[in-house]
Amino acid sequence: MNNIILIGFMGAGKTTAGKLLAQESGMDFVDTDDRITAWQGRSIPDIFAEHGEGFFRDLETELLKMMQEDTSHAVISVGGGMPVRAENREFLRSLGCVVYLTAEKETILGRVKSDGSRPMLAGDSLERRVERLMEERENCYRQAAHLCVRTDRRSVRQVVQIIRQETRRYLDIDPAIEKNG
Repeated sequence: MNNIILIGFMGAGKTTAGKLLAQESGMDFVDTDDRITAWQGRSIPDIFAEHGEGFFRDLETELLKMMQEDTSHAVISVGGGMPVRAENREFLRSLGCVVYLTAEKETILGRVKSDGSRPMLAGDSLERRVERLMEERENCYRQAAHLCVRTDRRSVRQVVQIIRQETRRYLDIDPAIEKNG
């Protein structure tokens, strides 16, 4: 497949970089969290509150199965917990080139501290919760990824430029289709 899949912890820049990357590359942009909320007709916090994390993770897996059939030539930004399941890591890798966007804990904290829409950050102190989740997920992200790109101290444009350069060898994208960047 000729998709670019962006994974990483919440606040790493997946959506922001993904939108610009899609625009500059002439690709579609897909946010899996947006797809799930449209499909379910309710917000992610509401899904978590009503059915729990396990149900939400099942929805993510089902969405990935559907995307195997209907998604190509897209930049896909996935929820931070999606790669935790081994089967999801396999689905992600089969969809295209998986790029792990990473950032230091301090950067993540600065980006998510005022965002109340993230159910995985509820409870505990924000710093302890972020640190614990980052540690828990690190190996899963690395197992899923073809490439790793650090977003700390880089502009979105710089991150996108690195992703475009590094993904060329993994993808079957005709450079003539891409817009000049």
